[in-house]
Amino acid sequence: MTDATPLPVARTLPDAETVTEVRHWTDRLFSFRVTRPRSLRFRSGEFVMIGLPDDRGKPLLRAYSIASPSWDDSLEFYSIKVPDGPLTSRLQYIRPGDQIILRPKPVGTLVLDALLPGRRLWLLATGTGIAPFASLLRDPETYEKFEQVILMHTCRELAELEYGRQLVEALPDDPLIGEIAGGKLHYYPTTTREPSARMGRITDNLASGKVFADLGLPGPLNPADDRAMVCGSLAFNLDVKAVLEGWGLREGANSEPREYVVEKAFVGDGV
Repeated sequence: MTDATPLPVARTLPDAETVTEVRHWTDRLFSFRVTRPRSLRFRSGEFVMIGLPDDRGKPLLRAYSIASPSWDDSLEFYSIKVPDGPLTSRLQYIRPGDQIILRPKPVGTLVLDALLPGRRLWLLATGTGIAPFASLLRDPETYEKFEQVILMHTCRELAELEYGRQLVEALPDDPLIGEIAGGKLHYYPTTTREPSARMGRITDNLASGKVFADLGLPGPLNPADDRAMVCGSLAFNLDVKAVLEGWGLREGANSEPREYVVEKAFVGDGV
């Protein structure tokens, strides 16, 4: 955690929602929950604009994927901390009872409606790109539409995987999806810097076939059976797209469902 003096958080904001919970996972990662507007309806995997006032009192907003499922009474978000980031340099200091700006107009491509029917769903994320998948993994519709769901999550260090690990380990006890998710979900976390039981980039583990061998799944991905969602940095997204398209999968959208989709509004290191 940084010892810098936090900037004040305004308590009377337009489109204001109240912070109810904050958890710091590492010195670079934190999650938080806020109240949910009664009028807000969203599909699991979508994002909204959230933020705080800048020094002049004007809204400073960024796109954040909603990490909680569509049925949840509150909204969860998962964020990096950037010391000099216009928004996260302030946002990392929020506490329960503070207010943030939330524009209740959800959008996004990481939704089940943007994919054609298939047998297996691959969720491919680096870092905080797991946020929209945290929503989808807790949505019953995900398991109703697919026979298998594979979450590949890669970070530099083990501590950065903790948010995802705890989420996955809690799913069997979830009263809503615990029974239907059992046996369908495969979790494949890897690190790229700190030594761990499983290492390597997602693209390398896909292209080499290692993930298929480790999980006992047939590979590679094929357009008839496999669907994929991708969320990470621009470079990661482009690398994964090349692998998927090399196997014949096509990029889809809400207006034209196909075999894979990519989130283009991912919150990166400059927020």
